[in-house]
Amino acid sequence: MDWASIFIYDTTWAFAAEILIRVIVMFMLIILFLRFTGKRGVRQLSIFELTIILSLGSIAGDPMFTEDLPIIQAVLIMSTVILLYRLCTWAMMKYQPFEDLLEGKSLYIVEDSMLVLDKIKKGEMSHDEFFAEMRQQGVEHLGQVRTGLLETDGQFSLLLCSPEDTCYGLPLFPKQYQPVEQIEPDVYYACMYCGYVDFISNPNQACQRCENECKNWAKALNNEIVR
Repeated sequence: MDWASIFIYDTTWAFAAEILIRVIVMFMLIILFLRFTGKRGVRQLSIFELTIILSLGSIAGDPMFTEDLPIIQAVLIMSTVILLYRLCTWAMMKYQPFEDLLEGKSLYIVEDSMLVLDKIKKGEMSHDEFFAEMRQQGVEHLGQVRTGLLETDGQFSLLLCSPEDTCYGLPLFPKQYQPVEQIEPDVYYACMYCGYVDFISNPNQACQRCENECKNWAKALNNEIVR
C-alpha cells in the first residue's frame, strides 16, 4: 500500500489551483441550474442547501473508488465548497438582493380568493399543481382561501377565510371543476382561468378580469371549510 499515492498521487500546486477554479465554476453552475428549475423542482430544500448536498455528495463519492484520485484533492475541493458556503451565507445575511438572487422570493399565487393573474401569464404556476396542494390542505374552493403563498422552499402556505368571510369561489376538485354548458339564473359562476366570480348570461362569455384569456366557467361554490 502506497500512502503517498493514496493521499497525494501526482497533485501539483498548479493542479491544486486548477481545482479551486473548477470548484468555484461548478458550484455556481449548480446554483444557476437549480435556480432555473424553479421552486417546485427542489421541494422542501432551498436551492442553496441542495447545491451543497449535490456538491459534497459527488466529492465524497469519487475518491472512494477512483484509484487515481488522491484524498488530498477531495479534501481541497470539500474545503473550498465549505468556504463558498460560508461566504454565500454571510453575503445572504448581509445583502437582501443577494439572498433573493440565490433563493428567490416568495410568490403570491392566490389573493382575495382569486388566482394572481401575472403569475399565471408568466407561467410561474400550474393550475393542477397548486389545486392539488390546496386540496391536500382541505380546501374545496378558492372562496375559502384569503391568501396563497408559494414559499422559497417550494411549499405552499395558505391563509384561510373565517366562516363568516367565506365567499363564492372556483371549485378545486375535478368533478366540480368542469365547464358548464347551460346557465342557471341567479347562480354565481367562476372563471376557470383566474377564479373571478360573477353572474354570466352565456357559458362562452368572456371574463372581464383576465380579458378573454378564458371563456370557460364552472359553477362557483360557497360552502365553509371543514376543519
